[in-house]
Amino acid sequence: MALEGFDVRDEVFDWVFEAEKDVERAKRLFDLGDYSMVCFLSQQAIEKALKAAIMALLRESPPRTQDLTVLYSMIRGVLELGERAKLLPEISQYYVTARYPNAGLRRPSISFSKAQAERALGVTVYVVERVKEAIASRRG
Repeated sequence: MALEGFDVRDEVFDWVFEAEKDVERAKRLFDLGDYSMVCFLSQQAIEKALKAAIMALLRESPPRTQDLTVLYSMIRGVLELGERAKLLPEISQYYVTARYPNAGLRRPSISFSKAQAERALGVTVYVVERVKEAIASRRG
């Protein structure tokens, strides 16, 4: 879904574009079995998508946070994620735990599971698409 041409700041499209690129990368890494990076990129894609939504739907600058629950709390009234929102706290933690030894797991590169990556990626694809739809519905 192309979003250009809508009455929102150009920066919104940059954030959505980068969220989509993170999803593409995560899908490729999933196929390679690099589950910790799939989880990290899932967090990144959702963060970027939610920040785009804040800019487009609320017409506000997003806060400088990586906490997906904080970001979603800002737009919950205009963007409903249903049951998938319950997984945002888990995915939010991947910003740190998927990358750093002893930030939860001794060796994240080998400790994340396929199930975690699959769950995170599924939520991510849904959130990015919902954000794109919400932005498109606010045309004008």
